[in-house]
Amino acid sequence: MIGLIQRVSSAQVIVDNEAVATIGPGILVLLGVEHGDTDEKAQRLAARIVGYRIFADNDNKMNLDVRDISGEVLVVSQFTLAADTQKGRRPSFSSAATPSEAERLYEVFCQAMRSAGEAYNVGVQTGQFAADMQVHLVNNGPVTFQLKT
Repeated sequence: MIGLIQRVSSAQVIVDNEAVATIGPGILVLLGVEHGDTDEKAQRLAARIVGYRIFADNDNKMNLDVRDISGEVLVVSQFTLAADTQKGRRPSFSSAATPSEAERLYEVFCQAMRSAGEAYNVGVQTGQFAADMQVHLVNNGPVTFQLKT
C-alpha cells in the first residue's frame, strides 16, 4: 500500500462540478492499493500517517503531526501510484489491486484514519472512489512524502 502525503494549507475534491470534500490545513493522502495489500497494512499505514511529523513546531522544525495542529485529512484513491514505470513509455498497472479489492481496502484505510484521529478531533474526508476527480490543493512547503507498507 502506498500513501503519497502532502502537507497542505487547503485541499478540495470536485466530482461532476460539485465539491465532495474540502479541508483546511492538514494532509492530502493519495492512496494506491497493490496486490497483496491487507487490512493490517491499511491500518498500519493510517496510524503511521496520522503520527507522521511533518508540521513545524515553534522552532520551525518538523516535530508536529496532524493531531498536534488540529488539522484535517483528505484521502483520495489513486491507483496510478501502483504503476510500474521501469520499462517503455507506457505504465503497467499489473501490480495494482483489482478494483473491488482496492475499494474495500480504501474503505478500511479511511476507517482506520478516522479511528486514529478521532480522539484528537482530526476530521477525515474522502474523495469518491473510481470517480473522475479534480483535486485542488495548496501544497504547504512544498512538503511531500511517499510512505509504503
